[in-house]
Amino acid sequence: MNDLRAPRRVASLAAQLVDTLREQIASGLWPVGMRIPPEHELVKQLGVGRTTVREALGALVHLGLLEARKGDGTYVRTSSEMHSVLMRRASSSRRRDVLELRAVLEEYASGLAASRRTEDDLARLWHLLDEAEAIADSPEIDAIAEVDARFHQEVVSAGGNPLLTEVYDVLSVAVTEQIGGTLWPSATAAEHTLLHRRLVEAIAAEDEVGARHCATEIVKLTEAGMERSE
Repeated sequence: MNDLRAPRRVASLAAQLVDTLREQIASGLWPVGMRIPPEHELVKQLGVGRTTVREALGALVHLGLLEARKGDGTYVRTSSEMHSVLMRRASSSRRRDVLELRAVLEEYASGLAASRRTEDDLARLWHLLDEAEAIADSPEIDAIAEVDARFHQEVVSAGGNPLLTEVYDVLSVAVTEQIGGTLWPSATAAEHTLLHRRLVEAIAAEDEVGARHCATEIVKLTEAGMERSE
């Protein structure tokens, strides 16, 4: 008796369209914040039925890649499903949990940066450090948090691990939202600035242990400063 073979499953037209539109988003052809073409235009461009388009768009909304705004259209919300899922999870987590995860990622990533950084990476880090130090005494607390986030994102990026960088980029948004607007004592702010300089110096010197230590101390100082401000 011949073995039975399961029938080959061919992806539905809507599923194929989901993949096509996902590529548009991931490639940047449909950047975050863009209002995508309306349904009737997509039907015309793609040569598929309106039901297929609606099903595909609904799936992308469910994945968190698109956002449907009633009476306004559909917009690109994020460039990857992972970003959407992690952002929701981080935003609903306790601040301490977010900071502890940040400490783990930054400690490891800082060590990678010290061993893998390029001269271009260093140039960007020094530039961001100068920018952070120039704005350190500014009353614009949210601006300080934004520069700080970009600095740490660059440290992680210098580690050369794209997946780690993507995960951290999501986490950094949650951290910025939670520490933005926090006013620290001048002594804490000064120590925070000094630790950032030491971190860049350790990365420049290819000192993995020193870079990891500085990264951990920065997160500890951030958490302590936030607790004192409450």
